[in-house]
Amino acid sequence: MLIIVKSSPETPEGKRGIKLAIDMTANVVLIQNGVYFALKNKLNGFMGIIYVLEDDIILRGLRDEEIEKNIKKLDYDGLVELMIKENKVIGTF
Repeated sequence: MLIIVKSSPETPEGKRGIKLAIDMTANVVLIQNGVYFALKNKLNGFMGIIYVLEDDIILRGLRDEEIEKNIKKLDYDGLVELMIKENKVIGTF
């Protein structure tokens, strides 16, 4: 299962999306302001795979050294391919 999170860590929607992913042991794609979850120490305890839309990281001026090392970057084509491969896609929070 894949959950798409577009809201920042400070919003109830963003927190709900991440909590749902943890509860359902789903993987997460971070887009738009959701990419701020990719910053170090924002996803403590999350055990799934975390993907982030690289263009949204660049647009927000985030640097590689600010982001958790285990996060996988995607372009738009990669995001579409990932959504096609997953059995369920839930979003966006």
